[in-house]
Amino acid sequence: MTDKVLRTPDARFENLPDWPYAPRYVEELPGYEGLRMHYVDEGPGDGPVFLCIHGEPSWAYLFRKMIPVFTGAGHRAVAVDMFGFGRSDKPVEDETYTYHFHRNALLAFVEKLDLKDVCLVVQDWGGLLGLTLPLNTPERYTRLIVMNTGLPGGEEAPDGFAAWRAFNRSQPDLNVAALMKRATPILSDGEAAAYGAPFPDQSYKGGVRRFPELVMLKEKGAADLTQAAKEGVETSLKARRFWSQDWTGEAFMAIGMTDPVLGPPAMHMLRTMIKNCSEPMEVAEAGHFVQEWGEPIAKAALKEFKLA
Repeated sequence: MTDKVLRTPDARFENLPDWPYAPRYVEELPGYEGLRMHYVDEGPGDGPVFLCIHGEPSWAYLFRKMIPVFTGAGHRAVAVDMFGFGRSDKPVEDETYTYHFHRNALLAFVEKLDLKDVCLVVQDWGGLLGLTLPLNTPERYTRLIVMNTGLPGGEEAPDGFAAWRAFNRSQPDLNVAALMKRATPILSDGEAAAYGAPFPDQSYKGGVRRFPELVMLKEKGAADLTQAAKEGVETSLKARRFWSQDWTGEAFMAIGMTDPVLGPPAMHMLRTMIKNCSEPMEVAEAGHFVQEWGEPIAKAALKEFKLA
């Protein structure tokens, strides 16, 4: 479906800290012929499924502190890498990466694995996209764990996000390991390097460059969204209505309190859109990548859901 595709060499993923999981792949998803998508799948095959969806510029490795909690309680954990990230294939052309390119791939992935009784575990773009998945098959989804994300609907970008988008534009060869270390100082050098492992050089980073351009927020002072950002607005607004009116499952929220972009104000606003969302768990020292404090979050969610 795209002319040139890169596949990160397996050697880049050897001996990553706290990452014992064997890679699994789906190929030939409808509409994505010739592309291979990576995922982790641990725990029993029946019962609740915790579907973990990463954001920018991370991958399934972000959930390494949550997966053992879910599986240790006897549940299945599936963590997927979106195209352009992790061990999944990486189309070279930036323009390949659109809102619906990613969303439709996630929908096809859920259908391919026939996931049911799903607890969405989402943050950042994992939420922007993941929170829209139940629009298509609401019967598959029963629970939600939501962290530092949002459902933008065409508003003007707040200062924090505008600064991030501008920075990303200035860094076509973004140093992902350094970014993750700066955003999450508790990371060891080895952990930070694991986040950079999927990207041997700039040609692998089309997905990283593109995601901030797809966020459905206007440039400061602009009359309208860019064409790239416009694509997701209608779906995002439908998702707002779904979560506020039609959602019948349980919802647990955790907030990384030091996140300068998607911190407490954004999350409290999102909570008003999610029916049945319990009082948020506030993680005082956590920033944007709140899954780095994932063990206590996962344990609290399981207790809330009476699945511990």
